[in-house]
Amino acid sequence: MILLLLLGSVTCLSFIITHQMREYAHKKGLIDTPNDRSSHTQPTPRSGGNAIVLSFSVGLIIYGFSLTGEQTPFWIWGLLGSGFLVALIGWIDDHGHLAARWRLLIHFITAAWSCYWLEVHQLPPIPVLGFEIILGGAAVPFMMLYLVWMLNLYNFMDGINGIASIEVISVGLGVAVLSFLVSNPMSEPSIYIGIVALLMTATMGFVPWNFPNAKIFMGDAGSGFIGIVLGSLSIQSIWIAPQLFWCWLIVLGVFIVDATTTLICRVMNNERVHEAHRNHAYQYASRVYNSHVIVTSSIAAINMCFLLPLAVCVALEKLDGGVGLILAYAPLIALALYFKAGKREQQCC
Repeated sequence: MILLLLLGSVTCLSFIITHQMREYAHKKGLIDTPNDRSSHTQPTPRSGGNAIVLSFSVGLIIYGFSLTGEQTPFWIWGLLGSGFLVALIGWIDDHGHLAARWRLLIHFITAAWSCYWLEVHQLPPIPVLGFEIILGGAAVPFMMLYLVWMLNLYNFMDGINGIASIEVISVGLGVAVLSFLVSNPMSEPSIYIGIVALLMTATMGFVPWNFPNAKIFMGDAGSGFIGIVLGSLSIQSIWIAPQLFWCWLIVLGVFIVDATTTLICRVMNNERVHEAHRNHAYQYASRVYNSHVIVTSSIAAINMCFLLPLAVCVALEKLDGGVGLILAYAPLIALALYFKAGKREQQCC
């Protein structure tokens, strides 16, 4: 009952703060003006994602203190610290420009902080193709790279109305179902599901301001924060049930495949990967259909109707995680290439 009340309060708080951030953005001139690299046609304020940062953080602190005794998972404080630092860097970048090398340095520091609290060096074995992979000490650099990529790819994928926020909600709903399937109500997974629900509800308060018509953009602070939080939650899932990590990779498949395919193609074209562009598959698709709503809604449908059923099979151990990942990613890669992910616009003419 307390959690339900908290979830409703977080949604309302996020909605109110988004409105205040919109007023603040207009006052401070934090406006994204359309250019040849934009997917929008109207000047729009940014930094609305700070509402997600603040409402989720407040909700998580209250939720953490509402738990009693040994139930309180210490890793949630690591989640708050890493998320706040990423959001702070994004906030600074939203107000001006921070050199890419300094952003990347802070991202790695943040990833290291998160890995410490998640006890990555002691992760249990991860099942793959009938074997159990024990990462040991190699888990730390591997998971640091994973977290840095997650927070950056989420930034890259926040380019059309609603895509980043609807992804949180659809993926969060899927993960909550998957976590419930492998847990019992009295175990820590119930707390884990509560934290996922807090992130979803914090995002729900932002959605009406960003979809279907964007009155404010999420900005680097919000997208980076969500990326590091989702990445950290996916790593923490290994402690609940190792196969859940594969499930996370599957349900996040659209974002991971589009961003990674685009990055690889841009590297092959000798382009600067840190420069702004609109060459992601989802951006090309939005121009093909002349609609952000169609593309965002289609991604949510893919998440719930294609990726989630595969993830359920993996969670219930009816399907190997590696096999499930291949079955999920193969058509997504084909779809990304079909929509010319990473290609220069002149190459697509």
